[in-house]
Amino acid sequence: MKVIILGAGQVGSSVANNLASEANDITVVDQDEDLLRELRDRLDLRTIQGHAAHPDVLLQAGGEDAEMILAVTNSDETNMVACQVAYTLFHTPTKIARVRAPGFTGYPQLFAADAFPIDVLISPEQLVTDYIMRLIENPGALQVLDFAGGLVRLVAVKAYYGGPLVGNELSQLYEHMPGIEARVAAIYRRGKAIQPEGDTIVEADDEVFFIAATENIRAVMSELRKLEKPFKRLMFAGGGNIGTRLAGALENRYQVKLIECDKQRAQKIAEELTHSIVLHGDVADENLLLEENIESMDVFCAVTNDDEANILSAMLAKRLGARKVMALINRHAYVDMVQSGSVDIAISPQQATIGSLLRHVRRGDVVMVHSLRHGAAEAIEAVAHGDASSSKVVGKAVEAIDLPKGTSIGAIVRGEEVLIAHHDTVIQSEDHVIMFLADKKRISEVERLFQVGITFL
Repeated sequence: MKVIILGAGQVGSSVANNLASEANDITVVDQDEDLLRELRDRLDLRTIQGHAAHPDVLLQAGGEDAEMILAVTNSDETNMVACQVAYTLFHTPTKIARVRAPGFTGYPQLFAADAFPIDVLISPEQLVTDYIMRLIENPGALQVLDFAGGLVRLVAVKAYYGGPLVGNELSQLYEHMPGIEARVAAIYRRGKAIQPEGDTIVEADDEVFFIAATENIRAVMSELRKLEKPFKRLMFAGGGNIGTRLAGALENRYQVKLIECDKQRAQKIAEELTHSIVLHGDVADENLLLEENIESMDVFCAVTNDDEANILSAMLAKRLGARKVMALINRHAYVDMVQSGSVDIAISPQQATIGSLLRHVRRGDVVMVHSLRHGAAEAIEAVAHGDASSSKVVGKAVEAIDLPKGTSIGAIVRGEEVLIAHHDTVIQSEDHVIMFLADKKRISEVERLFQVGITFL
């Protein structure tokens, strides 16, 4: 696929990194030559220096035959105008834009063919907010990812000593939970993927990914670790877009405190929120945290725009007694290093965002993509079409499908019914098939499985 990425910042470079490894024709446009040079040094792609919304720059980037424009510069206005230019001059089939300001997103009629012709709007801040909210709503989870409109979830947890399944074979999962179905999609042990089989023994500290109907998630988690009590008291460090959105979304269900270092910003947030306590101060001020009873907080979540401030304040909060600490970290190199220490969960904005973009690039009818393990693995939801003569999956049992190595089918959603996949489960046309890919490099093989043959009309 020929894709033009407008903006070489964190989101743009992350998408370029994911797509360049999949035989896509990628061109990145930015005004910062240093950012472009760094991308060229790492990846096999073209770069153009210039203003992303200028017609001559888009033409130079290959706008005439591009299949997708992905506008993710730091300017909402530039992204919107770039999509308008691509539509008017080049009739680009798919136009995706990052638009963050509520002054724009609050008026959906702006984004129509006769206004700003944008096919998909993305807001990384909202995606990260939703991601953190799912973690808060599921204590003990490292990741919580939705499929099929929320009917199914893929959850990552760390197995702990004392969990009923730890030290036992996976086949005993069903004996422990009669009437509740789940499937372990992957196990990572000391950073390496293990293909789960019935006789695989779960060890303490394994990172276990399992798929289940949303209502059964807590029951499955209880097999792998002691269930944590629901969170009640939350403290957010940073009153930017993410911190303010989190406080606003959760203040009616939780006791929320928010720390913001800018006095005017803190006053503005205090006026917007109704039940949250807004504090003016330094997020890493030990005296302030102690005064606000950090030791009684169930969650301390640092979401400023400074990685170092997030890491240090989260580590300090943990040392002072906060039950669970999370830190928003943009730098890829920091994530693993931090999460293996005193920070319970390191949140990567790129990982939370990339899936919403990748699903528009995937071939076949792929409706959801989640990037896992910092881009090395993926979980995808694809729709099966056709019949036994035109499809490689329809009418076949799971065991008869030639899945790439390291790929497993975890669940099938048929209408509103959730079916956990077994070896003899037969896939029907229009089923939503949820798969885990331990090796993202196999994605093209999975895409081919779900592409309908020429006989299907």
